[in-house]
Amino acid sequence: MDGAPPQLNPAKFKDANVTADGSTRASVPLYGIETLWFNTGTLCNITCANCYIESSPENDALVYIQPDDVGRYLDEARSHNHPMREMGLTGGEPFMNPQIIEIIRQGLTRGLDVLVLTNAMRPMMRPRVQQGLQALIAKFGDQLNFRISLDHYDATVHDAERGRGAFDKSLQGMRWLSDQGANMAIAARQLRHEEEADVRAAFTQLCQNEGFDIDCNNPAKLVIFPEMDAQVDVPEITTECWGILNKSPRDVMCATTRMVVHRRGADRPTVLACTLLAYDTAFELGETLAQAAGPVSLNHPHCAKFCVLGGASCSA
Repeated sequence: MDGAPPQLNPAKFKDANVTADGSTRASVPLYGIETLWFNTGTLCNITCANCYIESSPENDALVYIQPDDVGRYLDEARSHNHPMREMGLTGGEPFMNPQIIEIIRQGLTRGLDVLVLTNAMRPMMRPRVQQGLQALIAKFGDQLNFRISLDHYDATVHDAERGRGAFDKSLQGMRWLSDQGANMAIAARQLRHEEEADVRAAFTQLCQNEGFDIDCNNPAKLVIFPEMDAQVDVPEITTECWGILNKSPRDVMCATTRMVVHRRGADRPTVLACTLLAYDTAFELGETLAQAAGPVSLNHPHCAKFCVLGGASCSA
């Protein structure tokens, strides 16, 4: 079909050390964990059309992480003198996890900023959860941050991804968070035909209309992600690309982050290189942060498009 995106070259991303043309594949050393992510579980209250992790009300491939496990990994990071500043929580929908308030508390009581990625829908709006969040916001204030997934500023586009009425339900949750004085940010997607400046201007107008204190011109407050289609052809990243692109391995997300998941059927959680590659066992680094301290080979299309070329990061 004319205008269709090119499909991924099947020869690419096969060898962890060498690209399809025989060049040395780039890798990223761990400079120190600044953000430690936990996947709270892949269960979600909705099924999105293009969810990179295929979360849904039925997908429990990653089971609920437990507070004791979270605390154990945070203490390990501290014992190894990682420059930890932030704990990130993603899913699925984090507020589906019955222990989410205690999980958040694990990070806050250790003096970390805590970033929760949420759709701000019904799981967050349950009375028990609201009471817990009110107490945490009142006690820890600016340490606790919520990044709400609004795929688009237009309700029709957003609902085409997340289901009818999803946009309005997320806005209701955002209004409640705003009333509590919570720190909010937005995670959006940039459609292929859109300019970033136009997306930021439209979200600025939306936030002004709603009275949300969100600076949409701040990349940390309106995080705009590129579309992530692993079947669309992207260049492989070689060691020479750092100089060509005028970038450093330190700029890439896995240089300063790791993610902990608990796979269904596994006895213990495991540590992954990246929040985006939860199912790819090639990016599974071990059961401890010490085992996960080695370099990460950029052997996936997301490494190229999202992190190196897109310059995006899941952290705040």
